Amino acid sequence: MKRIATTLLIAGLMATPMLALPPSADAAISVGISVNIAPPPLPVYEQPIAPGPGYIWTPGYWAWDPAYGYYWVPGTWVMPPEIGLLWTPGWWGWSDGYYRWHAGYWGPRVGFYGGINYGYGYFGTGYVGGQWRGRDFYYNRAVNNINVTNVRNVYVNRTVVNNVHVNRVSYNGGRGGLRAQPTAAQRTYANQRRSGPTSMQTRQRETAMRDPAQRFKTNQGRPAVFATQRAGSFSGAHAVRASGGPQLRSAAHPESRNGHLVQAPHNRTAAPQRTPMNAAPNRPQRGHAAAPPRNERAPVNAPRPQVQGAHPNARPQPEMQHQQRPQPNVRQQPPPRSGRGAPRHEPQAHGKQGKKPPPKSSDGH
Repeated sequence: MKRIATTLLIAGLMATPMLALPPSADAAISVGISVNIAPPPLPVYEQPIAPGPGYIWTPGYWAWDPAYGYYWVPGTWVMPPEIGLLWTPGWWGWSDGYYRWHAGYWGPRVGFYGGINYGYGYFGTGYVGGQWRGRDFYYNRAVNNINVTNVRNVYVNRTVVNNVHVNRVSYNGGRGGLRAQPTAAQRTYANQRRSGPTSMQTRQRETAMRDPAQRFKTNQGRPAVFATQRAGSFSGAHAVRASGGPQLRSAAHPESRNGHLVQAPHNRTAAPQRTPMNAAPNRPQRGHAAAPPRNERAPVNAPRPQVQGAHPNARPQPEMQHQQRPQPNVRQQPPPRSGRGAPRHEPQAHGKQGKKPPPKSSDGH
């Protein structure tokens, strides 16, 4: 009997530390995160171009860390873990006085994600950004940024965005939250889940968590990187950044293609207009005097133009700094009377004043 009691005691002591161990990370993700602060509104951003066929768009979202608070995980294109799977985005929901995070997952159908309008095909119910046709994924160009040169599996269905309105609310339930409820079919889709986020999606979240510029306390709802073309590449050429990348547009832009969010970027920025090197400077045209600048007075000693008495063929005289002296051997003409034209110019005398040259004889002597 003593041996049996000792064996049970030892077995109980060995089992006690195992009960005290914290749950694993996977268990924590499945249970969810509870926060007493509402997540920020969803930012409006542009979608980077798809890197190639087979990639599926996963929208950005606000994640939570006890040390950093809310931080923005940029949307990105990722490869699904299996052919035929679609991504159901994660979402925040109000329950029992807390905002709880419901993690996203991959499955054959898109389930309930709180009615959140993430844009680009995720307008609150299901997914209209593309569909599987056999082993190939076809993209709806009406809501995605696709380069048909690299991706030929495309179609256009604009009817899916006719009744979509802008709503930046990022959580369901509670004060100011959405009131969407899952349907019976959407509840069954959650039971068909195949896997959680891929390793590339986890890398995207961890990269965002380590970047202070992605945290709400720093960016106040305007993170440094809104979306990336590839997961984990925040400095890529096609990353949508708050500065140095494609310019953001208003959420109510009329020519939106995805439910009045924003159009896809083309990585084109308006370059400032430059003047050609060989362009002529702004000079006044000939025959027209340049207009003097305002609030400026003419110099005191500036010569005034002569209006009366000027001969049409007279040459302009150079400006003289001192008082002008009368020229020798030139008769001084009296000023013209009113009503008469300009005075006649008589020929100048040669030699001494008043002496005329001798007249020529009829024989030339």
